[in-house]
Amino acid sequence: MNQLNWDNPLKVAIEPLKMEKAEAKIKKNKSASQIQIKAEVLSALKPVNADDKRIVNGSADINQLAPFKYPWAWNYFLNANKNHWTPLDVNMTQDVQDYHHKLSRAEKHLYDNVLSYLTTSDILAMRNIGLAVMEKMSAPELQIYQARQVYEESLHTWTYQHCIETIGLTQSEIYNRYRVVPQIHAKIKMANRRLDAIMRSDLDLNKRDNLEQFIESYLFFAAVFEGCWFYNGFSPIFSLQRRGLMKGTGEQLQYIMRDEVMHISFGIKVVKNILQEENIRLDENRVQLMWQEAEAVESAYAEYLLPEPVLGYSAKNHNEQFRFLANRRAKSVGLSEPFPGAQCSLSWLDEQSNLRKEKNFFETRVTEYQTGSALNWD
Repeated sequence: MNQLNWDNPLKVAIEPLKMEKAEAKIKKNKSASQIQIKAEVLSALKPVNADDKRIVNGSADINQLAPFKYPWAWNYFLNANKNHWTPLDVNMTQDVQDYHHKLSRAEKHLYDNVLSYLTTSDILAMRNIGLAVMEKMSAPELQIYQARQVYEESLHTWTYQHCIETIGLTQSEIYNRYRVVPQIHAKIKMANRRLDAIMRSDLDLNKRDNLEQFIESYLFFAAVFEGCWFYNGFSPIFSLQRRGLMKGTGEQLQYIMRDEVMHISFGIKVVKNILQEENIRLDENRVQLMWQEAEAVESAYAEYLLPEPVLGYSAKNHNEQFRFLANRRAKSVGLSEPFPGAQCSLSWLDEQSNLRKEKNFFETRVTEYQTGSALNWD
């Protein structure tokens, strides 16, 4: 049995007899290996031309990062790496007291179900980027940012789990709500239906129909799933935070919001670039159907979260804010507004979701973001 070399864990101690057999085998294959090595050394490829890169279906070497064709994608990666944090950086002591002694029954219902939806959604987001989108990108600078995005989705999942565990919620009950609560299940079901079609690794994007399906799915992910459902999904917790309740959870979501703003902006920029490079125009009727479906399940979800208004927040506020965000996302990719006339119903949201404050060095670790809130949506 092989034993580990504890001075060098990567080196395995091999028994003498096995060592002799291994050396004999190496000598036997040495001449053949030398011939193969010489052939490999003498082979060569043409240098990469950055103009050959494309978002998808590119002909350049996927393993060669530079020269960049999409320096903006590399900048997203650099900016994301300035945004280091973990859920352990935030003090959750007061949240435990708030949840068990200050929240009303309606507020606990709101809190529990928001966390239940988010825990499942971020795992779905992680899988979609890591398994469906990232491997179909043919420019490494895009893949590298998306690798960071996969990590961030995992970090967000850890954050929700940290909140659930710290407050003492029943994990099996919270995590199963997306399966047993119809209003939460409907959102996950729609997301799976619109994203599963592009999960196949053998999806040939050289075929026009497949490429259009991929773009529509990625648009759903960037503009609806992250751009509206996530972005608007934090608002109920922010409404508690602005009243001085569940401030630790609110701060956790502020950090997550910074990551999500970058995810949304990046995804929309990718969609716009693919449309331009591939000379594709999205079918407005199909996109409008996507928005109508998303609005229907979001409305049902909001009514379940808020059968009656909680001080400062209502299902009506939530739904109108969704429609306002939907218009904003659609316009960002050059499409008509799906909900003309929708107004911002949460005037306090931008200020509430931005984390701009100083912290006492002796009380907590400073985890201030540097770039997330200054993104350009155009």
